[in-house]
Amino acid sequence: QVQLVESGGGLVQAGGSLRLSCAASGRTFNGYAMAWFRQAPGQEREFVAAITRSGGRTYYADSVKGRFTISRDDAKNTVYLQMNSLKPEDTAVYYCAASSYVDFVVDNYAYWGQGTQVTVSS
Repeated sequence: QVQLVESGGGLVQAGGSLRLSCAASGRTFNGYAMAWFRQAPGQEREFVAAITRSGGRTYYADSVKGRFTISRDDAKNTVYLQMNSLKPEDTAVYYCAASSYVDFVVDNYAYWGQGTQVTVSS
């Protein structure tokens, strides 16, 4: 198993930036593809970004492409989400997740963090 803890959320004005971190413990971190999802009030959890086990490939939802960057540091067992040019519609609880392979579907991720709130004011 792997345990995931997110941090870095907060309140930011539109156009600002935040960097989320997700620290992993437990089994070998580099054995997992990692992803970020988000869930706004009253909405389903949706895919944001993912990175392969090697870190060689990344994937993004169209809504964040060009603004968000996912990366991983296996020496620190941490995955990051750099969020730039934030918009009010990015407001949500952001979750990191781990799986044996990259996927865009919530149900295919076995391990989840507790989430961190991101609020973007207009």
